[in-house]
Amino acid sequence: MGVLEDLYQEALLLRYKSPKRRGTLPDATHTSGGKNPSCGDRVELFLKVNGDRIEAARFTGEGCAVSQASADLLAEAVEGKTIPEALELVRAFKAMVVEGKPPAPALGDLQILAGVAKLPSRVKCATLAWNALESALLGER
Repeated sequence: MGVLEDLYQEALLLRYKSPKRRGTLPDATHTSGGKNPSCGDRVELFLKVNGDRIEAARFTGEGCAVSQASADLLAEAVEGKTIPEALELVRAFKAMVVEGKPPAPALGDLQILAGVAKLPSRVKCATLAWNALESALLGER
């Protein structure tokens, strides 16, 4: 039970219960979404990009604490970043969650999801919003 306790720590549950970036952006320039058919989690990501910089990010969706907290943390982390910086965050996040590599310092609060690497059934939940971000920024709508 230790792995689950680590995963669902207070910070993750707080993000799930009281997300900071939930909502839509009427003036979004980039949108993308995804659904995890195995559990029903879904996320829609909205970005306002000006030039090469992400000015605002929001998300909507439904699902488990991992998918929704991950989407909220993502939206907060990418605001103010350039597109290359955001894509680097995607790479670092997936290295931590999918490959189980130690968290890169640039991940900051996203490190609360590091325990997902020990729970393969939750990897798709954690990466759902990140895949949507990558698709939105690379134009794969």
